[in-house]
Amino acid sequence: MSFPTSLSPSSSIRPEFFALKGVLGDPSMGSARIPAIVFCIYQCVFAAITPALAIGAIAERGRLGPLMVFVFVWATVVYDPLVYWTWNSKGWSYVLGGLDFSGGTPIHISSGTAALAISIFLGKRRGYGTARLAYKPQNSTFVVLGTAFLWFGWFGFNGGSALSANLRAASACIVTNLAASVGALTWMLWDYRLEKKWSVVGFCSGAVTGLVAITPAAGWVGAPAAVAFGIVGGTVCNFATKLKFLAEYDDVLDVFATHGIGGIVGNILTAFFAQASIAKFDGTTVIAGGWIDHHYIQLAYQLADSVAGVSYTFVMTTLILWVMHYIPGLTLRVSEDTEILGIDEAEMGEFAYDYVGMEQELGHEVKTTSSVPESLSQHASRTETAVSEEKSL
Repeated sequence: MSFPTSLSPSSSIRPEFFALKGVLGDPSMGSARIPAIVFCIYQCVFAAITPALAIGAIAERGRLGPLMVFVFVWATVVYDPLVYWTWNSKGWSYVLGGLDFSGGTPIHISSGTAALAISIFLGKRRGYGTARLAYKPQNSTFVVLGTAFLWFGWFGFNGGSALSANLRAASACIVTNLAASVGALTWMLWDYRLEKKWSVVGFCSGAVTGLVAITPAAGWVGAPAAVAFGIVGGTVCNFATKLKFLAEYDDVLDVFATHGIGGIVGNILTAFFAQASIAKFDGTTVIAGGWIDHHYIQLAYQLADSVAGVSYTFVMTTLILWVMHYIPGLTLRVSEDTEILGIDEAEMGEFAYDYVGMEQELGHEVKTTSSVPESLSQHASRTETAVSEEKSL
Protein backbone atom coordinates (compact mmCIF):
# COMPACT_ATOMS: atom_id res chain seq x y z
CA MET A 1 0.00 0.00 0.00
CA SER A 2 1.28 3.46 -0.87
CA PHE A 3 -0.16 6.59 0.70
CA PRO A 4 1.08 10.19 0.36
CA THR A 5 2.14 12.50 3.16
CA SER A 6 2.54 15.67 1.11
CA LEU A 7 -0.14 18.26 0.43
CA SER A 8 0.85 18.07 -3.24
CA PRO A 9 -1.66 16.09 -5.35
CA SER A 10 1.17 14.87 -7.55
CA SER A 11 2.38 12.73 -4.64
CA SER A 12 -0.72 10.52 -4.62
CA ILE A 13 1.29 7.43 -5.69
CA ARG A 14 4.98 7.33 -4.78
CA PRO A 15 7.06 4.19 -4.09
CA GLU A 16 8.87 5.66 -1.08
CA PHE A 17 5.60 5.46 0.85
CA PHE A 18 5.01 1.76 0.08
CA ALA A 19 3.71 -0.21 3.10
CA LEU A 20 3.02 3.16 4.78
CA LYS A 21 6.71 3.81 5.29
CA GLY A 22 7.09 7.33 6.66
CA VAL A 23 3.34 7.95 6.76
CA LEU A 24 3.09 9.37 10.25
CA GLY A 25 2.57 12.87 11.60
CA ASP A 26 3.24 15.05 8.57
CA PRO A 27 0.33 17.17 7.29
CA SER A 28 -1.90 15.11 5.02
CA MET A 29 -2.85 15.96 1.46
CA GLY A 30 -6.46 16.24 2.62
CA SER A 31 -5.87 18.92 5.22
CA ALA A 32 -2.89 20.45 6.96
CA ARG A 33 -4.80 19.99 10.24
CA ILE A 34 -4.91 16.22 9.87
CA PRO A 35 -1.79 13.99 10.25
CA ALA A 36 -1.11 11.77 7.25
CA ILE A 37 -1.63 8.52 9.19
CA VAL A 38 -5.05 9.69 10.45
CA PHE A 39 -6.17 10.70 6.96
CA CYS A 40 -4.86 7.38 5.68
CA ILE A 41 -7.01 5.23 7.97
CA TYR A 42 -9.99 7.52 7.36
CA GLN A 43 -9.72 6.97 3.61
CA CYS A 44 -9.05 3.27 4.21
CA VAL A 45 -12.48 2.88 5.82
CA PHE A 46 -14.10 4.60 2.81
CA ALA A 47 -12.29 2.21 0.49
CA ALA A 48 -13.37 -0.80 2.57
CA ILE A 49 -17.06 0.03 2.87
CA THR A 50 -17.62 0.75 -0.84
CA PRO A 51 -17.03 -2.76 -2.27
CA ALA A 52 -18.73 -4.20 0.83
CA LEU A 53 -21.89 -2.39 -0.25
CA ALA A 54 -21.58 -3.61 -3.83
CA ILE A 55 -21.09 -7.31 -3.08
CA GLY A 56 -24.44 -7.55 -1.34
CA ALA A 57 -25.66 -8.33 -4.85
CA ILE A 58 -24.02 -11.79 -4.80
CA ALA A 59 -26.06 -12.99 -1.83
CA GLU A 60 -27.11 -16.67 -2.03
CA ARG A 61 -25.27 -17.34 -5.29
CA GLY A 62 -21.69 -16.07 -4.99
CA ARG A 63 -18.41 -17.82 -4.10
CA LEU A 64 -16.44 -16.24 -1.28
CA GLY A 65 -12.91 -17.11 -2.48
CA PRO A 66 -13.14 -15.41 -5.89
CA LEU A 67 -15.04 -12.59 -4.19
CA MET A 68 -11.89 -11.59 -2.29
CA VAL A 69 -10.02 -11.29 -5.57
CA PHE A 70 -12.85 -9.26 -7.06
CA VAL A 71 -12.88 -6.81 -4.13
CA PHE A 72 -9.15 -6.08 -4.48
CA VAL A 73 -9.28 -5.65 -8.25
CA TRP A 74 -12.48 -3.59 -8.16
CA ALA A 75 -11.20 -1.25 -5.44
CA THR A 76 -8.02 -0.65 -7.44
CA VAL A 77 -9.46 -0.33 -10.94
CA VAL A 78 -12.84 1.26 -10.21
CA TYR A 79 -12.93 2.92 -6.80
CA ASP A 80 -9.51 4.58 -6.85
CA PRO A 81 -9.99 6.45 -10.17
CA LEU A 82 -13.41 7.68 -9.02
CA VAL A 83 -11.90 9.04 -5.81
CA TYR A 84 -9.12 10.72 -7.78
CA TRP A 85 -11.39 12.53 -10.21
CA THR A 86 -13.75 13.60 -7.40
CA TRP A 87 -11.44 14.80 -4.61
CA ASN A 88 -7.95 15.27 -6.03
CA SER A 89 -7.29 18.86 -7.06
CA LYS A 90 -6.21 17.59 -10.49
CA GLY A 91 -9.23 15.33 -11.00
CA TRP A 92 -11.45 16.32 -13.92
CA SER A 93 -14.65 16.57 -11.85
CA TYR A 94 -12.91 18.62 -9.16
CA VAL A 95 -11.46 20.96 -11.78
CA LEU A 96 -14.80 21.21 -13.56
CA GLY A 97 -16.51 22.32 -10.36
CA GLY A 98 -18.39 19.21 -9.25
CA LEU A 99 -19.49 19.23 -5.61
CA ASP A 100 -19.28 15.95 -3.70
CA PHE A 101 -18.62 16.41 0.00
CA SER A 102 -18.51 12.83 1.29
CA GLY A 103 -18.78 10.41 -1.64
CA GLY A 104 -22.03 10.49 -3.59
CA THR A 105 -20.22 9.24 -6.69
CA PRO A 106 -17.11 7.39 -5.44
CA ILE A 107 -19.01 5.48 -2.76
CA HIS A 108 -22.74 5.29 -3.41
CA ILE A 109 -23.12 5.57 -7.17
CA SER A 110 -20.15 3.25 -7.67
CA SER A 111 -21.32 0.59 -5.20
CA GLY A 112 -24.91 0.71 -6.44
CA THR A 113 -23.93 0.52 -10.10
CA ALA A 114 -21.46 -2.28 -9.38
CA ALA A 115 -24.25 -4.20 -7.63
CA LEU A 116 -26.41 -3.77 -10.73
CA ALA A 117 -23.63 -5.08 -12.99
CA ILE A 118 -23.01 -8.03 -10.66
CA SER A 119 -26.72 -8.87 -10.51
CA ILE A 120 -27.04 -8.87 -14.28
CA PHE A 121 -23.82 -10.79 -14.91
CA LEU A 122 -24.41 -13.54 -12.33
CA GLY A 123 -28.05 -13.96 -13.27
CA LYS A 124 -31.00 -14.68 -11.01
CA ARG A 125 -31.04 -16.97 -8.03
CA ARG A 126 -32.58 -20.38 -8.53
CA GLY A 127 -36.33 -20.01 -7.98
CA TYR A 128 -36.30 -16.23 -8.35
CA GLY A 129 -39.78 -14.84 -8.94
CA THR A 130 -41.52 -17.71 -7.16
CA ALA A 131 -42.99 -17.94 -3.68
CA ARG A 132 -39.92 -19.94 -2.69
CA LEU A 133 -37.81 -16.76 -2.74
CA ALA A 134 -40.47 -14.36 -1.46
CA TYR A 135 -38.51 -13.85 1.73
CA LYS A 136 -39.41 -11.64 4.64
CA PRO A 137 -36.64 -10.04 6.75
CA GLN A 138 -35.30 -12.93 8.84
CA ASN A 139 -34.42 -10.76 11.85
CA SER A 140 -35.96 -7.31 12.13
CA THR A 141 -34.11 -6.69 15.39
CA PHE A 142 -30.77 -6.99 13.60
CA VAL A 143 -32.05 -4.63 10.89
CA VAL A 144 -32.74 -1.99 13.54
CA LEU A 145 -29.41 -2.62 15.27
CA GLY A 146 -27.50 -2.38 11.99
CA THR A 147 -29.30 0.83 11.06
CA ALA A 148 -28.40 2.33 14.43
CA PHE A 149 -24.73 1.51 13.85
CA LEU A 150 -24.89 3.01 10.36
CA TRP A 151 -26.69 6.14 11.51
CA PHE A 152 -24.16 6.79 14.25
CA GLY A 153 -21.20 6.00 12.00
CA TRP A 154 -22.47 8.36 9.32
CA PHE A 155 -21.68 11.30 11.60
CA GLY A 156 -18.03 10.39 11.16
CA PHE A 157 -18.63 9.71 7.49
CA ASN A 158 -20.14 13.12 6.71
CA GLY A 159 -19.06 15.26 9.66
CA GLY A 160 -15.53 13.90 9.42
CA SER A 161 -15.28 14.98 5.80
CA ALA A 162 -14.81 18.53 7.05
CA LEU A 163 -11.40 17.24 8.20
CA SER A 164 -11.57 19.48 11.24
CA ALA A 165 -13.66 20.03 14.37
CA ASN A 166 -15.36 23.20 13.18
CA LEU A 167 -18.76 24.73 12.45
CA ARG A 168 -18.92 23.08 9.03
CA ALA A 169 -18.46 19.63 10.58
CA ALA A 170 -21.23 20.35 13.09
CA SER A 171 -23.52 21.55 10.30
CA ALA A 172 -22.79 18.40 8.31
CA CYS A 173 -23.81 16.27 11.29
CA ILE A 174 -27.04 18.23 11.75
CA VAL A 175 -28.16 17.88 8.12
CA THR A 176 -27.12 14.21 8.12
CA ASN A 177 -29.35 13.44 11.10
CA LEU A 178 -32.23 15.48 9.70
CA ALA A 179 -32.13 13.89 6.24
CA ALA A 180 -32.01 10.41 7.76
CA SER A 181 -34.98 11.14 10.04
CA VAL A 182 -37.11 12.59 7.25
CA GLY A 183 -36.11 9.80 4.85
CA ALA A 184 -37.09 7.17 7.42
CA LEU A 185 -40.55 8.69 7.96
CA THR A 186 -41.06 9.20 4.22
CA TRP A 187 -40.31 5.57 3.31
CA MET A 188 -42.43 4.26 6.17
CA LEU A 189 -45.38 6.39 5.04
CA TRP A 190 -45.07 5.18 1.45
CA ASP A 191 -45.11 1.58 2.72
CA TYR A 192 -48.08 2.33 4.97
CA ARG A 193 -50.22 3.16 1.95
CA LEU A 194 -49.93 -0.49 0.82
CA GLU A 195 -50.49 -2.58 3.95
CA LYS A 196 -51.63 -0.04 6.54
CA LYS A 197 -48.77 -1.14 8.84
CA TRP A 198 -46.00 0.93 10.41
CA SER A 199 -43.00 -1.02 9.13
CA VAL A 200 -39.81 -0.74 11.18
CA VAL A 201 -37.88 -2.27 8.27
CA GLY A 202 -39.34 0.43 6.02
CA PHE A 203 -38.29 3.04 8.58
CA CYS A 204 -34.73 1.68 8.55
CA SER A 205 -34.64 1.51 4.74
CA GLY A 206 -35.73 5.13 4.54
CA ALA A 207 -33.12 6.21 7.06
CA VAL A 208 -30.38 4.70 4.92
CA THR A 209 -31.68 6.40 1.77
CA GLY A 210 -31.74 9.73 3.58
CA LEU A 211 -28.15 9.18 4.68
CA VAL A 212 -27.11 8.26 1.15
CA ALA A 213 -28.85 11.23 -0.45
CA ILE A 214 -27.34 13.81 1.91
CA THR A 215 -23.80 12.39 1.61
CA PRO A 216 -22.61 14.46 -1.39
CA ALA A 217 -24.28 17.59 0.00
CA ALA A 218 -23.57 17.46 3.75
CA GLY A 219 -20.96 20.22 3.72
CA TRP A 220 -22.76 22.42 1.21
CA VAL A 221 -26.41 22.65 2.34
CA GLY A 222 -28.36 23.86 5.37
CA ALA A 223 -31.05 22.28 7.54
CA PRO A 224 -34.10 23.31 5.42
CA ALA A 225 -32.56 21.65 2.35
CA ALA A 226 -31.91 18.47 4.36
CA VAL A 227 -35.67 18.00 4.67
CA ALA A 228 -35.97 18.00 0.88
CA PHE A 229 -33.14 15.47 0.61
CA GLY A 230 -34.95 13.15 3.01
CA ILE A 231 -38.33 13.45 1.27
CA VAL A 232 -37.04 13.13 -2.29
CA GLY A 233 -34.47 10.46 -1.42
CA GLY A 234 -36.95 8.36 0.53
CA THR A 235 -39.58 8.65 -2.19
CA VAL A 236 -37.44 8.03 -5.25
CA CYS A 237 -35.52 5.13 -3.71
CA ASN A 238 -38.71 3.52 -2.42
CA PHE A 239 -40.16 3.40 -5.93
CA ALA A 240 -36.75 2.48 -7.40
CA THR A 241 -36.97 -0.87 -5.62
CA LYS A 242 -39.52 -1.82 -8.31
CA LEU A 243 -36.93 -1.41 -11.09
CA LYS A 244 -35.60 -4.94 -10.60
CA PHE A 245 -39.03 -6.35 -11.38
CA LEU A 246 -39.42 -4.19 -14.48
CA ALA A 247 -35.90 -4.89 -15.78
CA GLU A 248 -35.89 -8.48 -14.46
CA TYR A 249 -32.58 -8.54 -12.61
CA ASP A 250 -32.01 -10.01 -9.14
CA ASP A 251 -30.53 -7.38 -6.82
CA VAL A 252 -31.02 -9.23 -3.54
CA LEU A 253 -30.49 -6.31 -1.16
CA ASP A 254 -31.70 -3.48 -3.43
CA VAL A 255 -28.21 -1.98 -3.45
CA PHE A 256 -28.75 -0.19 -6.76
CA ALA A 257 -32.11 1.25 -5.70
CA THR A 258 -30.77 2.47 -2.37
CA HIS A 259 -27.17 3.50 -3.05
CA GLY A 260 -27.03 3.94 -6.82
CA ILE A 261 -30.27 5.86 -7.24
CA GLY A 262 -29.86 7.54 -3.85
CA GLY A 263 -26.40 8.79 -4.83
CA ILE A 264 -27.71 10.21 -8.10
CA VAL A 265 -30.58 11.93 -6.28
CA GLY A 266 -28.12 13.43 -3.80
CA ASN A 267 -25.80 14.68 -6.53
CA ILE A 268 -28.63 16.36 -8.44
CA LEU A 269 -30.20 17.94 -5.36
CA THR A 270 -26.78 19.32 -4.42
CA ALA A 271 -26.87 21.35 -7.62
CA PHE A 272 -30.08 23.01 -6.43
CA PHE A 273 -29.37 23.57 -2.75
CA ALA A 274 -25.58 24.07 -2.37
CA GLN A 275 -24.81 27.38 -0.70
CA ALA A 276 -21.57 29.33 -0.70
CA SER A 277 -22.40 30.62 2.79
CA ILE A 278 -22.55 27.05 4.19
CA ALA A 279 -19.24 26.10 2.58
CA LYS A 280 -17.60 29.09 4.29
CA PHE A 281 -18.42 27.67 7.72
CA ASP A 282 -14.89 26.24 7.84
CA GLY A 283 -13.40 29.66 7.16
CA THR A 284 -11.55 28.65 4.01
CA THR A 285 -13.76 26.94 1.40
CA VAL A 286 -15.10 29.07 -1.45
CA ILE A 287 -17.64 27.79 -3.98
CA ALA A 288 -20.04 29.42 -6.42
CA GLY A 289 -22.97 27.50 -4.92
CA GLY A 290 -25.94 25.96 -6.68
CA TRP A 291 -29.26 27.21 -8.01
CA ILE A 292 -30.11 28.74 -4.66
CA ASP A 293 -27.12 31.05 -5.28
CA HIS A 294 -28.12 31.53 -8.94
CA HIS A 295 -25.27 29.32 -10.15
CA TYR A 296 -27.32 27.34 -12.66
CA ILE A 297 -24.45 25.61 -14.49
CA GLN A 298 -23.85 23.55 -11.34
CA LEU A 299 -26.59 21.14 -12.41
CA ALA A 300 -24.62 20.29 -15.56
CA TYR A 301 -21.51 19.63 -13.48
CA GLN A 302 -23.40 17.30 -11.14
CA LEU A 303 -25.06 15.44 -14.01
CA ALA A 304 -21.72 15.00 -15.81
CA ASP A 305 -20.14 13.53 -12.69
CA SER A 306 -23.09 11.20 -12.05
CA VAL A 307 -23.32 9.92 -15.63
CA ALA A 308 -19.56 9.38 -15.78
CA GLY A 309 -19.63 7.52 -12.46
CA VAL A 310 -22.43 5.20 -13.55
CA SER A 311 -20.93 4.53 -16.99
CA TYR A 312 -17.36 3.92 -15.84
CA THR A 313 -18.39 1.71 -12.93
CA PHE A 314 -20.81 -0.43 -14.94
CA VAL A 315 -18.41 -1.03 -17.82
CA MET A 316 -15.35 -1.74 -15.67
CA THR A 317 -17.24 -3.95 -13.21
CA THR A 318 -18.67 -6.03 -16.05
CA LEU A 319 -15.22 -6.30 -17.64
CA ILE A 320 -13.68 -7.51 -14.36
CA LEU A 321 -16.43 -10.11 -13.93
CA TRP A 322 -16.03 -11.28 -17.54
CA VAL A 323 -12.25 -11.73 -17.22
CA MET A 324 -12.59 -13.57 -13.90
CA HIS A 325 -15.21 -15.87 -15.39
CA TYR A 326 -12.63 -17.27 -17.82
CA ILE A 327 -9.87 -17.70 -15.24
CA PRO A 328 -9.97 -21.20 -13.67
CA GLY A 329 -11.07 -21.03 -10.06
CA LEU A 330 -12.27 -17.42 -10.17
CA THR A 331 -15.84 -17.85 -11.41
CA LEU A 332 -18.13 -16.05 -8.96
CA ARG A 333 -21.35 -17.98 -9.55
CA VAL A 334 -21.81 -21.15 -7.50
CA SER A 335 -23.11 -24.42 -8.90
CA GLU A 336 -26.78 -25.33 -8.72
CA ASP A 337 -26.13 -28.00 -6.11
CA THR A 338 -24.25 -25.53 -3.93
CA GLU A 339 -27.03 -22.99 -4.27
CA ILE A 340 -29.60 -25.56 -3.13
CA LEU A 341 -27.42 -26.66 -0.22
CA GLY A 342 -26.84 -23.07 0.81
CA ILE A 343 -23.81 -20.79 0.89
CA ASP A 344 -23.50 -21.07 4.67
CA GLU A 345 -22.96 -24.84 4.48
CA ALA A 346 -21.09 -25.02 1.18
CA GLU A 347 -18.73 -22.06 1.55
CA MET A 348 -18.32 -21.62 5.32
CA GLY A 349 -19.64 -24.71 7.08
CA GLU A 350 -21.25 -22.41 9.64
CA PHE A 351 -24.76 -21.16 10.32
CA ALA A 352 -26.37 -18.10 11.82
CA TYR A 353 -28.98 -20.37 13.36
CA ASP A 354 -28.24 -24.03 14.00
CA TYR A 355 -30.84 -26.80 14.18
CA VAL A 356 -32.79 -25.37 11.27
CA GLY A 357 -34.15 -28.17 9.15
CA MET A 358 -33.35 -28.22 5.43
CA GLU A 359 -35.74 -29.77 2.98
CA GLN A 360 -34.50 -31.50 -0.13
CA GLU A 361 -36.44 -30.74 -3.27
CA LEU A 362 -38.45 -33.65 -4.61
CA GLY A 363 -36.77 -35.40 -7.50
CA HIS A 364 -33.45 -33.60 -7.04
CA GLU A 365 -30.43 -35.54 -5.87
CA VAL A 366 -27.63 -33.43 -4.45
CA LYS A 367 -24.18 -34.67 -5.43
CA THR A 368 -21.16 -34.06 -3.24
CA THR A 369 -18.42 -32.07 -4.97
CA SER A 370 -15.03 -30.78 -3.87
CA SER A 371 -16.57 -27.37 -3.30
CA VAL A 372 -19.28 -28.82 -1.02
CA PRO A 373 -18.00 -30.25 2.28
CA GLU A 374 -20.82 -32.77 2.73
CA SER A 375 -24.00 -33.76 1.00
CA LEU A 376 -27.46 -32.49 1.77
CA SER A 377 -28.49 -35.90 3.12
CA GLN A 378 -25.61 -35.92 5.62
CA HIS A 379 -26.49 -32.46 6.84
CA ALA A 380 -30.18 -33.33 7.06
CA SER A 381 -29.36 -36.44 9.07
CA ARG A 382 -27.21 -34.49 11.49
CA THR A 383 -29.93 -31.83 11.84
CA GLU A 384 -32.66 -34.42 12.48
CA THR A 385 -30.54 -36.07 15.20
CA ALA A 386 -29.97 -32.73 16.92
CA VAL A 387 -33.67 -31.87 16.75
CA SER A 388 -34.61 -35.29 18.18
CA GLU A 389 -32.19 -34.81 21.09
CA GLU A 390 -33.59 -31.34 21.71
CA LYS A 391 -37.17 -32.69 21.78
CA SER A 392 -36.17 -35.47 24.21
CA LEU A 393 -34.92 -32.82 26.61
